[in-house]
Amino acid sequence: MPESVSVETRLLQNLWDDAEASRLAPQPLELLRYRSNLLGADLRITNFGGGNTSSKFTLPDPLTGEPVRVLAVKGSGGDLRSIAAGGFAILSLDKLEQLIARYRGEAHEDEMVAFYPLSAFGDNRVAASIDTPLHAFLPFDHVDHLHPDWAIALAASANGRRKLEEFNARYRRRIVWVPWQRPGFELALMLRRAVEAQRDCDGIVLGSHGLFTWGDTQADCYRNSIVTIDQMGQFVGEHAQRPGRTPFGGAAVSSPPGEDEVVTAILPHLRGAVSSNRRVIAHVDRSEDALAFANSTWAEDLCALGTSCPDHFLRTRISPLFVPWSPGVDDVTALHRRIDERLARYRQEYVAYYTSFASPDSPALRDSNPSVVVIPAIGVLGFAKDKREARITTEFFVNAIHVMAGATALEDDASATPGSRQSAVSQSLPQARRPEQAAQFTSFHNYVALPRAEAFRIEYWALEEAKLQRMPPEKEFSRKIAVVVGGGSGIGREVALLLARRGAHVVVADQNAAAAEATWNDARTVSSTESGVAIHVDLSSRDSITRAFAKAVLQFGGADIVVNTAAIYPTPEPGGAASESAWGRTLLVNVTSNHLLADEAAKVMKAQNLPASLVLTSSANAIVPKHGSEPYDVSKAAVNHLIRELAIGLGPTIRVNGIAPATVVAGSSMFPRDRVVSSLRKYQIAFDESESTEDLRAKLAAFYAQRTITRVPIVPADCANAIVWLAGDQSAKTTGHVIPVDGGLPEAFLR
Repeated sequence: MPESVSVETRLLQNLWDDAEASRLAPQPLELLRYRSNLLGADLRITNFGGGNTSSKFTLPDPLTGEPVRVLAVKGSGGDLRSIAAGGFAILSLDKLEQLIARYRGEAHEDEMVAFYPLSAFGDNRVAASIDTPLHAFLPFDHVDHLHPDWAIALAASANGRRKLEEFNARYRRRIVWVPWQRPGFELALMLRRAVEAQRDCDGIVLGSHGLFTWGDTQADCYRNSIVTIDQMGQFVGEHAQRPGRTPFGGAAVSSPPGEDEVVTAILPHLRGAVSSNRRVIAHVDRSEDALAFANSTWAEDLCALGTSCPDHFLRTRISPLFVPWSPGVDDVTALHRRIDERLARYRQEYVAYYTSFASPDSPALRDSNPSVVVIPAIGVLGFAKDKREARITTEFFVNAIHVMAGATALEDDASATPGSRQSAVSQSLPQARRPEQAAQFTSFHNYVALPRAEAFRIEYWALEEAKLQRMPPEKEFSRKIAVVVGGGSGIGREVALLLARRGAHVVVADQNAAAAEATWNDARTVSSTESGVAIHVDLSSRDSITRAFAKAVLQFGGADIVVNTAAIYPTPEPGGAASESAWGRTLLVNVTSNHLLADEAAKVMKAQNLPASLVLTSSANAIVPKHGSEPYDVSKAAVNHLIRELAIGLGPTIRVNGIAPATVVAGSSMFPRDRVVSSLRKYQIAFDESESTEDLRAKLAAFYAQRTITRVPIVPADCANAIVWLAGDQSAKTTGHVIPVDGGLPEAFLR
């Protein structure tokens, strides 16, 4: 056990609880889960889904009862923060050791992965990760393989091996350096040889990759990991604070006021541009770290190099797209043009990268669009299949920013000059394992990026492709953003729930903010916490509608579907006539607001230049004239024609359709108890004042249903099904139409 485990940490918190560990001690797998969760709780220790933990212990063979030495290691795709005991692969150590004799060399290392399931212990069928042998072949009972930013800063430094020697001397450590090698069987053997060569070592830094630490007990392993990471943080931090050290060469751009307005002005265009292959969802990071990097002098050069750690790279791709912009000099229109120019160049370069390294058996090119975009004064923007993945992608690049900050801080003073760029041609970089690799590694101000050839071997690795193929199929509305106005009750609520269930990102908008929040709280149970938001909107105010779309843009990147189910039904005056004010307000909310909503939605949708859908709600009353509801009926007749006008004006990219329900009583905010009671009395339907509002609504709905051919009440879900069909790709060739959802109401048949 290293001496340093007793040293107090300065930057990280020691979360280990001896009492909790003692309680779990009889269950080694639970104790491993506990250790893993503690390590995963701090993103400075390891990023989402990154790193592995393992323990070796003895279990009885389920067949013979004989003791068997096993390895428990985080399963493929697991996350340390949330992993449960069932997320660990358990394998027989004896069988894993026997694989060494089967190994035919680095050119054949991928074939070893097929043997891992054959080494499973008992009935454990958790998929073992490619890092399994890295843990198995180290001669320690408990091993952590982590990707802390401070450790990767050392691993990605041009002077990393020498700085590690300084670190060891400073903290009385015995951590060894192992050059870059793609994770797999070959690296596992390299780690074993490194430990055999220095028996007293207490950790390993993998060039351009990460950190290995270990311990004799679970507690020793945890403490060794956090102390090592903490010490590396102190070491990097002290270098960053040296006189004359300005992060990333200092600021080249300052962030302007009104940042939200700038982001909402460019994000729909950017989202549409990077969705040329597959639609993506956006996440914007304007944290202090993100902006300090985006605004810096070195940002463009560092972006061009890309990331180093494989865990970062798999999400951030070979490099982010950097789009230069000088607020105050260039306007938003100029930024749009620059985005298009830079993106066209990025795609060309990505295709060239793929073509340069692909072999006949490589997976097909997936997407030439960037997953990360860096823009001065705006920050770091991540794009992925859903909000969660977009956020994680952005977090990974911010991790990469920390690595770049640390590596450049570790730069020797003599080389800290403007434009300091070295390659292995002029400087031997310690990340290179073999002489022929030397020219592939390039550095900028001491930061060393992963060579393109090595990056390709990981991004288009057959094993990574197999992992992608195992992912469950995406839902119908995955990658789409839906704004549901009137989502707090009735039909709108059902639409929001149905879209959420089918994978959409949902913005629930309603004049009743509490009702919108209640709908989203229910929707998140069939979706995910990050896939929606509730907001207030006042349809009589363009400013309110504009703010609602700005919220959707800032949250997810744009809008693909807009549904409006909100309307008002004025209470008739005595004698059945409607007042002038009732006419004005009804036409404003039911007609003009739909025009305003479509106008604001079109600004976002046109900027995206992606197929989009707008669905409005009309009524059977638009066709059937009735006494006492003239303002409502006329307003809905206007909505019918507005749908046709909008379909012509917004096509071909934006489709506009509507539904025309018969009276929907259940759950409708237009049918409060007093209106229901009034209608029951009007139609002489027996009821008791003690009955619930919903029971009274059901009686009224049953009465209305007798007017229809099907004689079945229309409920919100019936209308939601029609709206969602119109909103989706199954109706891609339908626009300018209003679908009746009225149970067959002869009076509403079109004439």
